[in-house]
Amino acid sequence: MIVTIDGPAASGKSTVARLLAEKLDASFLDTGAMYRAVTLAAMRAGIDLNDGQKLLEIVQTCEFVFSVEAGRTTVRLDSVDVTDQIRDPEVTANARHIAGAPNVRGELVRMQRRFAAGRERVVTEGRDQGTVAFADADIKFFLIADPAERARRRQGDLRVKDDGQSLEQIQRAIEERDRSDRSRTVGPLKPAEDAVVIDTTALSIDEVVEKLLGLVKERCLENK
Repeated sequence: MIVTIDGPAASGKSTVARLLAEKLDASFLDTGAMYRAVTLAAMRAGIDLNDGQKLLEIVQTCEFVFSVEAGRTTVRLDSVDVTDQIRDPEVTANARHIAGAPNVRGELVRMQRRFAAGRERVVTEGRDQGTVAFADADIKFFLIADPAERARRRQGDLRVKDDGQSLEQIQRAIEERDRSDRSRTVGPLKPAEDAVVIDTTALSIDEVVEKLLGLVKERCLENK
């Protein structure tokens, strides 16, 4: 059983996907961490982030290990834990370059499919999971939320790191990422035709999780 959760930045998909996976006793695939890890590796290598061939070489030559420990996705780059570093605002802002590189996206989609192969249940989140990576998923969700609310959520995450960005700066960055994600030619951000669209603006994380869990049970687990 594969459950996909797509949506724009700060719509809550990563947290919701992780919690839903726990409730379903499923494996959690955090694709956002994958893109950020490649971004960090490319930035450290000092390569041109618009050079698709160089980016592909990063994916092919670096060692990326993703795992879930204590309910949190951890990332290792060439055996070094970079879980915190990939959440740096500069890395997040530059991830659009990785997302817009067709060869890199193709390689990461193959990695995602290999992750899911052989696992009984998978909950995966991203921007193209229901449209590209797992177009035949058992159930697909697309989370949305008002940009101002998404900015408040992101600011709450960044306060833990004393980032210091203003709410206005964060919202502008989110809206720019939305434009970039929607306009790219490969794997653009959009709901799958058969996705269930859920507006999370006025919902708590627990409310969203329970809503999704109910739909998964109704559509995928009934009589099983």
